[in-house]
Amino acid sequence: MTASRASASSPVPLRAVQRAIAEQFPRLADLEVRALETDGTDNAIVAVGPEIIARIPRRPGDPAELHALLRREAAAQAEFAEISPVPAPRPLGIGTPGSGLDRPWSLQTRVPGAVATPSVLADSMRFAEDLADLVAALRAAETRGRRFQGPGRGGSLTDHDDWVRECLDRSVGLLDVPLLRQVWSQLRTTAETGRVTMSHRDLIPGNLLVSRGRLAGVIDTGGFAAADSALDLIVGIHLLDQSARDAFRERLEIDDLEWRRALAWAFEQAIGLVWYYRETVPAMSSLGRSTLERVIEEWQR
Repeated sequence: MTASRASASSPVPLRAVQRAIAEQFPRLADLEVRALETDGTDNAIVAVGPEIIARIPRRPGDPAELHALLRREAAAQAEFAEISPVPAPRPLGIGTPGSGLDRPWSLQTRVPGAVATPSVLADSMRFAEDLADLVAALRAAETRGRRFQGPGRGGSLTDHDDWVRECLDRSVGLLDVPLLRQVWSQLRTTAETGRVTMSHRDLIPGNLLVSRGRLAGVIDTGGFAAADSALDLIVGIHLLDQSARDAFRERLEIDDLEWRRALAWAFEQAIGLVWYYRETVPAMSSLGRSTLERVIEEWQR
């Protein structure tokens, strides 16, 4: 998720969702429909019974383009679910506009678990191993010749200079901007590793589920694609304190160059969270702060 592209939350039209499900997926017509509270900004999430969720894009757009996007996401979800060591959503269908919904929407399996936070398992070595094993499985997946595409994170660090500069300017009074400018000026020039792997591309706490002290699932997998091999390492920075981060890095055998690029990607993501979500989604703003603290801690070692 990119902060500059997120939109504000809006009420979920539950009656419209229920009508659309009844008309387009009649076998699910008798299931209870209820909105789920999440910090996600791209989709409204609706539970359809205990084992299915509907995702309704929050941003309007051309229906044909949205439908094509949902088809690509469904293909990525299916591929991710096949190689993930923990449960991940599987696509169940794509709905069309109608019945009060003005845009395409999707159905997928629901993955149980509580949303991870930056502090709940931060010192857990077992959790660090779970995260490392997830990243290892993604990095081992066949790219089939795919390369990084698109404007998001996972390509060239310096492509994000303008965005980081804007975020730093907007963070004056909220963060230690002079220090953060110094950190970015050094991280942004980190050499490329030359390695491209398959990547979730948004391994933030809100997309990870936990249960009984273990990683229990991964969600929002529709962006699974090829990217800089360091990108998914940000999960260890978002979620782990120093000793657990060390264990995470050691289990994956990450060298200094790749780890430094991971710090850069974590910085690029976190710097946009603090100011952008300060009033609308405080949990995301707090995540930005804690991640930046961990980036600085690693940078100063």
